[in-house]
Amino acid sequence: MATILYITAHPLDHQESYSLAVGQEFIEAYREVNPADEVVHLDLYQENIPPFDADVLRGWGKLRSGVSFDQLSDAEKSKVTRLEEIVDQYVAADKYVYVSPMWNFSIPPVMKAYTDVTSVPGKTFRYTKDGPIGLLPGKKALHIQASGSVYSEGPFAAVEMGYSYLAKILKFYGIESIEPLFVEGTSSVEQAPAIKEKAIARAKEIAKRF
Repeated sequence: MATILYITAHPLDHQESYSLAVGQEFIEAYREVNPADEVVHLDLYQENIPPFDADVLRGWGKLRSGVSFDQLSDAEKSKVTRLEEIVDQYVAADKYVYVSPMWNFSIPPVMKAYTDVTSVPGKTFRYTKDGPIGLLPGKKALHIQASGSVYSEGPFAAVEMGYSYLAKILKFYGIESIEPLFVEGTSSVEQAPAIKEKAIARAKEIAKRF
């Protein structure tokens, strides 16, 4: 049995979001093919993701200097513990499905915050004298990204920083199997329904081999 993290970053629901609509169809198809697998949905707009604030940085600094966990402030304890829970859950998973809209050429802030939290030395990567190496080889990921215009190719490809950023982070973790599913061009009201259906069909196809 494998564990798949279904990581969504959209404040609306699947009836109002192209990315979530395609993501839901993917998960339903995936469950049909892999009924024994555990699917864990992380709605990043509902999750408690502590920011890297003074409490976190001071807490980590104290622990590195030899101070015991019991000597941290209540805020430091709470946030450091939560960050540990998030990255441990991430490391324990086998597969990752990220779902997000493109905002300002990139991913929503909550997804960026999540990648910050999961980028932990000794957990998802480690430093060596030859540079950092990823600690999550053999795992796989899918990124479903919706956008009003086309960014996977053509004149706007150079400013696409959503999937391209996420792919770089995941490769940094040692994850080499990363696939994009672009739901793009949806700003065209006439073409949007067909674009959505085409993306759903592709999502179901990917689910069979993911």
